[in-house]
Parts: sequence; structure tokens; C-alpha cells
Amino acid sequence: MNNQFNEISTKELFSLLNDQNTKIIDVRSINAYNGWKMQNESRGGHIKGAKSLPLKWSNYIDWIEIVRSKLIIPENDLIIYSYNKKDSEKVATVFQKAGYSNIKIYNKFIEEWSDNEVYPMDILPRYKHLVSPEWVKDLIDGKKPAEYDNNKFIIVHSHYRNRDAYLTGHIPGAIDMDTLALEAPETWNRRSPEELKKALEEHGITSDTTVIMYGKYMSPDNADEFPGSAAGHIGAIRNTMIMTYAGVKEVRVLNGGFQSWKDAGYEISTIDEKKKPVKDFGVNIPSNPEIIVDVPKAKKMIESDDANLVCVRSWPEYIGEVSGYNYIEKTGRIPGAVFGNCGTDAYHMENYRNLDHTIREFHEVKEIWEEVGITSNKHNAFYCGTGWRGSEAFYNAWLMGWPRASVFDGGWFEWSNDPNNPFEKGVPETMVENK
Repeated sequence: MNNQFNEISTKELFSLLNDQNTKIIDVRSINAYNGWKMQNESRGGHIKGAKSLPLKWSNYIDWIEIVRSKLIIPENDLIIYSYNKKDSEKVATVFQKAGYSNIKIYNKFIEEWSDNEVYPMDILPRYKHLVSPEWVKDLIDGKKPAEYDNNKFIIVHSHYRNRDAYLTGHIPGAIDMDTLALEAPETWNRRSPEELKKALEEHGITSDTTVIMYGKYMSPDNADEFPGSAAGHIGAIRNTMIMTYAGVKEVRVLNGGFQSWKDAGYEISTIDEKKKPVKDFGVNIPSNPEIIVDVPKAKKMIESDDANLVCVRSWPEYIGEVSGYNYIEKTGRIPGAVFGNCGTDAYHMENYRNLDHTIREFHEVKEIWEEVGITSNKHNAFYCGTGWRGSEAFYNAWLMGWPRASVFDGGWFEWSNDPNNPFEKGVPETMVENK
């Protein structure tokens, strides 16, 4: 087997950008792919059209399945690039062992591609809101990480009814926040402005505090009494959305959550950090009311050609086979809702997450949405059963800079509790017709 891979020049690569059989593969971290300048390159982001396949993933037993899900097949011509030749060759060797033979290496990304505006790049518009463990570590160590100009921050470990998830290991200095602080269990909607103000102040958060949010994935099981207690990774996004709605100007999410901190090999603390309350949140709540819609607005959106109500639930939930929750009896879906498939069930988001729990490559999410008419020129309100998965789908659209993205906060729970609201089951006729 030949481990000496041919190199390709910048001009040759540029000439192949629109070649359908050529797959450009970025094996840097997902954070570098999104836009972070991890090696002080001139421009952040990735080569236009490149797929994200970090070196880290090549150690996973499911690596080839990830590759095939990205429609990278042995017949393709592969061009692999990274920050250094060594990392590119490592991934190229794994491809070679998997039966891929047409592989070249590109080694001029920093000095030629990113340094020249002629060569196109792409970037996640709000990439700075997804941070790396290295970025968080610099913050903790008193350094001034990139894209940060504040003088006060707080790291928040998010969970639902599960302080043990925090106490058994968290990022040093992080406080814990139960999702119940920001959402009410009677409705599972966000709490009132007065309650949100009180909760944020009790946690030491003002409108101008930089909040770094993360959660811990703990293998949710639907058979548990409270499956969401093991889904802190989604709960963190839920809290992020509500904080943004309330008026926290800068909420950042640790991409990959606690798992990414562990993978980086950093110190883990079990100290129960005390919260330091503040006197005043600083602005009126909500400061960004447009990112949440309620039932009346949701009904108008269903009737509008300029809007989508997007159901971010599993297929069995969407067609009414199950409700998805042990506390929701009724099954079915809201008529007219577009299917925005989350994954397997109410506590997993496989279709929006990578295997290491980082946010999925944004191009892939966008392509999946476009196939069902979810586009940036429309007002899209994402919903699920009670708001967690809907918040995560919303967050993907928000990161992409979509101007009219919202969460339908009531979701199926509130909708189905009103006997006057219509619902339907089975496969929609439009889906049957399109098959």
C-alpha cells in the first residue's frame, strides 16, 4: 500500500472546484471549518465546497459510515487538506485502507488559499457563538481569546433535574443551571419575564455578561422516568435560546459540550461552585421577542406562503405512532407542519449533531432543509414536543444568519392540549404523491 500521496497545487485545486466527481475534504477541527482562525490564517472558514471530516473522527469505529453519509464514495477523486501535511496524510491513509485510491493532498491552505481573496471560502456567519474547548480554557486561564472583548463571563453547566451530572464532573469554575430555572413544567414554555429576570439574576447573569453554555450527554433512555435528565447537551441549547430571547447579548455554546472538554484532556472539577447573584439584569425582558412565537402566530404561519411551521420530531412522532413523551398522551402532528426530522426520539438530535456531539456541518443541514422547502427567505418557526429540539433546530438557522428564525414554544404539548386544535396522523398525502 502506497502511503506517499501526490500533492495538488492551488491553481489545480481552484480549477476543480466545480467538478462533481471531486470531493474536497477538510480534516481540521469543526471549529476551524466553521470560521475560527486556529493558526492565525488571513481568512477564517473553509475552502468553498469542502466537506468537514475532522482527523479526530478517523479513530471512530463508525468512520466509514460518516464518510458514506456525506456521499463520499470510492469512485470520487479526493483532495484532503489541513493545517499540516501530517494530519492530511493520516486521514488519506485511512481512506486508502477503506478502498479509496484517487487521493491527493493540498498543503498550501494557509499561505496561498486563505491569503488570497481570489480563492473562494465559506464560513458559518455566527461561528463565534460556537466555541472550542481551547477557547474556553484560555478564558479560564485569564487570557484574551479571539473574538472576545468583554471583561465578565460565566460558564454554565446546563442540566434538567440532574445536579449529579454537574457534581460528578464539570468544567472548572462552572456553575450549574437547571433548565427548570428558565422554563415552566406546567407548560414547558419559557417562564414569564419576571421569572426569567429573577432566575438570571440569581445565577449572576446580566444582559452584558458573556455566558458560555454547555451540557453533558449521558445516553438518554426513554424507559427512564425523566429521560431529559440525561440530555443536558440539548438542554444547554434550550437555555441558550431562552437567554437570547430574554436579552443576554452574548451567549456562546461550547461546541460538543462536556464531551469536547473531556476529549481535549483538560482538568475536570467536582467542586460545587456557588452562584453569585447580581442586583439587576439590566434590560427589559424580552429584548428579542421575535425569536419565539406562540399558538396564535403559529396558526397564521401555517396559512402563510411566506412561512413554515417546522416539526423537529422523529418520524414515528410525526405520523402519530407515538407521542414521544411519557407525559404526553395524544399522538399526531399539526396539520401543515413541515417535517424537520430530529433523529430517533425526543432526546436525541442525530440529524443535527456529529458523532462527537458537535453541531453538524451547516451546509448539510441547509441542504436537507431546502429539500422540504425550509429556506432562509421564509419565516421558519421550529417546534417539537416541548421546546428542546425545536430550540436546537432554531439555533442552527440562527448560526447560519437566517433573518427570520423562531421557536414555536408551545409545540405539540400545548397544541394537543386544546381539543379545538386540529391534528392529523399518518403519512401526509403530499409525501405519498412525491414518492
